[in-house]
Amino acid sequence: MVTAAAWRPQPRNARLKYIQQLDPVADTDEICRLIAGYEFPWDMTKALEVALLRTFCVPAIGQLLDKTGEFHHHPQKRYDDTGLLVSMMFKWGSDSDKGRAAIGRMNQIHGHFPISNNDFLYVLSTFIYEPIRWIERFGWRRLCEVEKLALYQFWLRVGEQMEIENIPDSYQAFEQFNLTYEEQKFRPSPATAKVGTSTVELFLSWFPRLLRPAMKPQVYALMDEAMITAFGFPEPSLAQRHRVESLLRWRGNLLRYLPPRRRGDFYVEHPQRSYPQGYDLRDIGPPAMLPSLNQERKG
Repeated sequence: MVTAAAWRPQPRNARLKYIQQLDPVADTDEICRLIAGYEFPWDMTKALEVALLRTFCVPAIGQLLDKTGEFHHHPQKRYDDTGLLVSMMFKWGSDSDKGRAAIGRMNQIHGHFPISNNDFLYVLSTFIYEPIRWIERFGWRRLCEVEKLALYQFWLRVGEQMEIENIPDSYQAFEQFNLTYEEQKFRPSPATAKVGTSTVELFLSWFPRLLRPAMKPQVYALMDEAMITAFGFPEPSLAQRHRVESLLRWRGNLLRYLPPRRRGDFYVEHPQRSYPQGYDLRDIGPPAMLPSLNQERKG
């Protein structure tokens, strides 16, 4: 017979206590799997959306993406492909066979484009610090130091497999690189404006058509002043920013009173808009490049 005590949920911070006993270097993959799939799956997804938007504010990155046309012609596939690759790494670990295969596919795709090492470094840094900053503001709890260092170590290993050079050798040094690069590189450009507009339109397409005009200012309200300036978007009012931030904080506060997630929630587990019949790793990539990418894979 099942007793009432058997149904009692674990304390909300039970998994945190387990994580704090782990080593951020030796147990990097396990810690990041728990952060992304169990503790903060929705927050990680939203934070990485903001991270991608931030990278477009660097003119060289915006110009490259505008030139490929992917965010104009296949925005949902571009979004899904990025989400799937990142989710594969988090779910199975960057050093697992599946994780390495995902990174290998990413390298194949990137190898077709002229991307500077510093731009690679900056994009990598946003995948560390944007989730941390988002969770600090809106998460149901803050990340502990073990979790922050594990995220740094995780993306450090991914960067090494991508053969990115000169990755800063500490959490603090890489964060300073991130901040300095934005200060030096963020500026308006026609390409940044076009790619940003296409991406915002993608986000709005997930809502019913009648709600989209009302949702657009809320999307802008998630961007800081540097992003708004680089994209040339209308400056959100203080009331709009306060409304969006209050809703996100309310959500985080509510989650504190719910039992811990018992099953992982990874992006790879959900049917994707771009792949309603399922997908193979070979399907990931710009449509025009898929034949050549798959031929490289066979070779």
